[in-house]
Amino acid sequence: MLDFPRWKVVGIWLILAALCALAVPSFLPERVTNGWPVKPPRINLGLDLAGGSYLLLEADTQDVVETRLESMREQVSLEMRRQDPRIAIGDISTRGGRLSFMVRDAAQVDAARQRLLPMTSGVGMTGQRDWDIAVVDGSRFVLTPTSAGITQAIDTAMGDATEVVRRRIDELGTREPTIVRQGASRIVVQVPGLQNPQALKDLLGKTAKLEFKLVDTTASPQQLASKQAPIGSQILAYPGNPMGVPLIAVKRQVIISGDQLTDARQEFSQQDNQPQVAITFNGEGGRRFARVTQENTGKPFAIILDNQVISAPNINEPILGGRAQISGSFTVDSANQLAIALRSGKLPVDLKVVEESTVGPDLGEESIRAGILASAVAVALVIAFMLVTYGRFGVYANLAVVINVFVILGVLSLINGTLTLPGIAGFILTIGTAVDCNVLINERIREERHRGRSVVQAVELGYQEASRTIFEANMTHAISGIIMFVLGSGPVKGFAVVLLIGIATSVFTAVTFTRMLVAGWLRRAKPKTINI
Repeated sequence: MLDFPRWKVVGIWLILAALCALAVPSFLPERVTNGWPVKPPRINLGLDLAGGSYLLLEADTQDVVETRLESMREQVSLEMRRQDPRIAIGDISTRGGRLSFMVRDAAQVDAARQRLLPMTSGVGMTGQRDWDIAVVDGSRFVLTPTSAGITQAIDTAMGDATEVVRRRIDELGTREPTIVRQGASRIVVQVPGLQNPQALKDLLGKTAKLEFKLVDTTASPQQLASKQAPIGSQILAYPGNPMGVPLIAVKRQVIISGDQLTDARQEFSQQDNQPQVAITFNGEGGRRFARVTQENTGKPFAIILDNQVISAPNINEPILGGRAQISGSFTVDSANQLAIALRSGKLPVDLKVVEESTVGPDLGEESIRAGILASAVAVALVIAFMLVTYGRFGVYANLAVVINVFVILGVLSLINGTLTLPGIAGFILTIGTAVDCNVLINERIREERHRGRSVVQAVELGYQEASRTIFEANMTHAISGIIMFVLGSGPVKGFAVVLLIGIATSVFTAVTFTRMLVAGWLRRAKPKTINI
């Protein structure tokens, strides 16, 4: 236990020195470290310490159900026409939250069912499928979404929405945002350092569902006024309609969608120098766009964003380059936000802000000062207690505590961690638990001396026997921290991160590091007695 070869001593000092050095940049202003050749790792401050914006977003789950219903309608229509022989069906109804259609030839009912079955799938381990297929009156099919299928669709949509929100916020250049799901239909967004949440709300409020559809020129003014679209078309809002009517009829079939974009950038129009958004399609999208514009030259098509028509220009000539421009009443900021939204992908579900708050930097600075004061008082009291109670061994324990403080900060910097107010609480708690290890060791050494053991035997047995208890106690401690990290979110997770790091570093410094110091002293001084 007390055998420390030179390579091990050098290794321990190098590890501790490197971790302590990693903590130093976090104490320096960013303007200082920005001038360094290599950008050093720093501890990021959470929303409660740095100030910033907090948003709670809630998803419109009914929108997921309706989108899924519409997608299934298009899939059924395509599948019945695509395969040979074609199956003639009537209009597909989506009333009542389910699909229903009639097969015109009763002899093809079984064939239609065989084509529908692959469109459904099992839902996890529930034993249910995502759609129920029923035949009514011999030739009418009714497809009803199951509750398990709806739940799965909402869960998938929320997972995708969380990633889209993350990509959009990352495009803003903010550092270490916290984006986590809360419950089945909510997302918590915390962006440290962002004092004006309006731009963030505007960006996250865009679904960015981009579609290109042909304009239905057969719709009459009476149909637009009554919002009764011809079969196969739909009425959408068009605030900038040059005809004066803020509505327009477009075909339901999507020519091309935002899923086929590879890039979107804000630029200025060469004609009037107004802000616009230039979009680039992928290979499939470019070919499809070229084919559609070739086949429909002279006809108008609508550029639709979030179910609202931005513009409806005429196709004057085929567009073959795989690029297009979206123009409208944009400012530079709004065009840039739209480009970010399109680059990051569309939200699979509409999100609305149900709660928001802003933490000012002054409050964050006050929290930091209070946390530093609490940490300093805790360290000072612990150092005084250990020094008075255990003498030389207290000095070793105090050195371990001070180094442990810097090591924790160094590890947080290394993993680019975020320190929050609960994290500071975990930090202070770790200081106390680190001293617990040395108390156990020192008391065990004292007991062995009372039993008449020599100094070396007492120290060796003290570390050996106490270490077993220390590791077992910290293992249960770590299990609690892991549970909080896995199941918790936000402040709870921040507390757990600092706690887990502190458990690992405190065991290393309190057991291994102090044992190395004591072993070195025993070899040099060869004391006959110890005052502990």
